[in-house]
Amino acid sequence: MNHPYPNIAIVGAGISGMGAAHLAYALGIPAFLSDAKPLKAKDKELLEQWGIGYEENGHSMDRLKAAAAVIKSPGIPHTSATIQELKNAGRIVLGEVDWAAQYTKAKLIGITGSNGKTTTATLCHHIIAAEKDAVLAGNIGQSLAGTLADRMQQGQPDPEVVVLELSSFQLDDVVQLKLDQGILTNITPDHLDRYEYDIRKYAASKMQLATYTTGHFIYCDDDPITKSALEEWLQQHPNPPTLLAYGADAPAGPHRTTTQENKTITIQLNNEAMTIEELALQGKHNMYNSMAAGLSSRLMNIRKETVRKQLSTFDSLEHRLESVLNISGVEYINDSKATNVNATYYALECQNKPVVWIVGGVDKGNDYSELLSLVKGKVKGIVALGLDNEKIKAAFGEVPVIAEADTMKDAVRAASKMADKGDVVLLSPCCASFDLFESYEDRGRQFKNAVRML
Repeated sequence: MNHPYPNIAIVGAGISGMGAAHLAYALGIPAFLSDAKPLKAKDKELLEQWGIGYEENGHSMDRLKAAAAVIKSPGIPHTSATIQELKNAGRIVLGEVDWAAQYTKAKLIGITGSNGKTTTATLCHHIIAAEKDAVLAGNIGQSLAGTLADRMQQGQPDPEVVVLELSSFQLDDVVQLKLDQGILTNITPDHLDRYEYDIRKYAASKMQLATYTTGHFIYCDDDPITKSALEEWLQQHPNPPTLLAYGADAPAGPHRTTTQENKTITIQLNNEAMTIEELALQGKHNMYNSMAAGLSSRLMNIRKETVRKQLSTFDSLEHRLESVLNISGVEYINDSKATNVNATYYALECQNKPVVWIVGGVDKGNDYSELLSLVKGKVKGIVALGLDNEKIKAAFGEVPVIAEADTMKDAVRAASKMADKGDVVLLSPCCASFDLFESYEDRGRQFKNAVRML
């Protein structure tokens, strides 16, 4: 096999860095991993098993510069001193997805968006995998590199389709990725701390998905920021991929092929229409996710019957509006994956019972004003869970009862005391988890454990 880069250096461990190391081992490519922090014991054990050199607690720049290419973890900004020094020295710096994609001939579907990308990616995989050898990778659990390495080591063939969830950080690391399909679910303010608190810069980062799409680019034409960003992008890209849109609002945009009316989705492709009436996932946001996944699957020539069946049998995702328990008539819902205002807006919009809302964490530049009318109409009490709750208390001071907590156990107890029979206790943090938890998954699991202990 010809390798575009005969040896690599990997900056940053984590899921993507360790995935890149695993794939380098599976391909027989010499590699070296460097991390600014201490490495986990299990990671060191694996690197030694794979015969890959490593260092921790700092970077040996001479050794990094000696590599044919540097694979960067998406968590490291391009503005970091290490990355800047490598670029200034003329070194090739690319992301793990970009590098790993060179080692598969699978059809690639890339999915991004501020909200809905995980559900849409999982739905796409759920449908396509019913008829083709498809894998799900990227920003969703296992890296593309790690997924390909596992298959190689198990003697499995190259997959037919790879569904990739891509964050804006991963798109920022792309140099040469070519996607058969790109799906942009929506653009709402998120991660603005990484984009100088400028929504246009964040939107431009998301629109890179269109730049790297060679086949069909699918987007929601009900989303105003997406439409504006696409118009701006089209002015700079005169030869775009084929544009296809989905939406429910009038008037329909020029590229709309997938619509919804009276709870029925219609996909119009190649002078042929298919309708979908039964959806397992309810709520307006999930209708959009189902539209995107259904359209994508039809473009992959998945049969209509399969698309209908898979959309009607899909289980909801852990940490996304996940019903945990009903205790004494109070329902407890885990929406820990809601790390921005728009995701929490959807979560509150779905509720038709009085809500005790657990909110808080690391604020990424949130504008809570968008939630005020919903909160006024639906929320009877708030538990602010975080190390710094001042912004939340200031924004929602009119809510009748506000309590504070700095552990999940205390937050759940406080919420249960506020809730009456027929209420909902909703964990929808609207913020990142890093002040008190390892990840949104850790936060969600702690919530579920605390509920079970009531």
